[in-house]
Amino acid sequence: MLQEASVNGLIRTILIILVIYYGLKILSRLFAPILLKYLAKKAEQKFGGQFRQSQQRPQQDPKKREGEVTIDKMPNTKTSNKDVGEYVDYEEID
Repeated sequence: MLQEASVNGLIRTILIILVIYYGLKILSRLFAPILLKYLAKKAEQKFGGQFRQSQQRPQQDPKKREGEVTIDKMPNTKTSNKDVGEYVDYEEID
């Protein structure tokens, strides 16, 4: 059975698409500020927790005196290997 597209069906489909589009637009304007506040609060809690942890670490190590310098990690020293290869000179061929 072959069905033909009717003008009523086309108008109905276009109206449904417009209603969904404008409905999402209105809902996003209502809920976007709430969502952004929630995300900002979560980020603040996360970074605040990290900040508090970094502030508590110096208090946990009482044997270090103020002004004393300690090195926790040795720096990576890059050494070049001279035996990697040799320079090959080339000529352009005309």
